[in-house]
Amino acid sequence: MSKVLVPIANGNEDIETITIIDVLRRGGLTVTVASIHDTKPVVLAHGVKLEADVLLTDVADQVFDAIVLPGGMPGAEHLRDCELLIDMLEKHDIQDALLAAICASPAVVFGTHGFVVDKQATCYPGFEAGLIGAEYLANEPVVMDGNILTGRGPAVAMVFSLTVLGNLQGYEAAQKVADGLLC
Repeated sequence: MSKVLVPIANGNEDIETITIIDVLRRGGLTVTVASIHDTKPVVLAHGVKLEADVLLTDVADQVFDAIVLPGGMPGAEHLRDCELLIDMLEKHDIQDALLAAICASPAVVFGTHGFVVDKQATCYPGFEAGLIGAEYLANEPVVMDGNILTGRGPAVAMVFSLTVLGNLQGYEAAQKVADGLLC
């Protein structure tokens, strides 16, 4: 069974965060929700309170099949500024693990730290200048290039999450979850 890390921070986008966790767990993945802060509870961008399973420091030495970043502001900035998370992303990128980000995070996190150089990517409109070294695909809801998956924003959170699931568990598993959700 695939293991997925979903790092969360105060100010992450509510719909994206919850959809990612929910869809991947429905698909049978082992999802670890890790707060990048010193406490497990976080408050998302629109006031939803969410308690992480663990602190990021608790799983820093673990290897995951994917790391999936929700967007939202200022959550994406908190993710960008977390040295431990960036170190984990770099180590997982070397191993070709799936690195996925949606909304502001493709630009704010991946762009800032060089994960999208020479890749095609998308992000929330207005953040595209942060996709440093990438080809911005403005009209694509989800873009996969190598081991990097990016999504535009809240409205595509379901498709983005199903794409993560499909990459890790196969099309049939993703389709089964999609059917159950009436997608």
